[in-house]
Amino acid sequence: MNDYYTEQLVKKQTDMKDMLIKALLVAATIVSFLIILMFPIGLILPVLMIVLDVFMFRRLNVEFEYLFVNGDLDIDKIMNKSKRKKAFSANVADMEMLAPADAVELRQYQNAKTVDFTSRTGQGKVYALIVSGHGEITKVLFEPNNTIIEGFYMLAPRKVIR
Repeated sequence: MNDYYTEQLVKKQTDMKDMLIKALLVAATIVSFLIILMFPIGLILPVLMIVLDVFMFRRLNVEFEYLFVNGDLDIDKIMNKSKRKKAFSANVADMEMLAPADAVELRQYQNAKTVDFTSRTGQGKVYALIVSGHGEITKVLFEPNNTIIEGFYMLAPRKVIR
């Protein structure tokens, strides 16, 4: 068999939103400990806050795995290197265009629903995959390696802009 298979793992960088959530959680935990000094009965509150902190800190540690097999692109969200959740799936047949995110050809899709599966580091080359399905157009931002781009190009050369 002549299958085309490639996978890539991209770690999402902690952005300001994530840092703000972490700071608010830590502040709420500290306040819950101060509440114990005033109301000794409120001992359960700090315990709940610590459990919430651990749970949320693990959810904010995110990686994306791009899996391209014979024209199917699957993007999984991996939280804390242990829990995997399918975030996006598409086929080349549903693809309208694949181009660098700053390409002029993407202007007509600027109002499309956008989902971001990039590392947000600014170091990788960000591509936009335009997919139509279920009556709506979706713009998927991701950082594919050259092998994934070549896979799309082999299957739909007129829809890929390098």
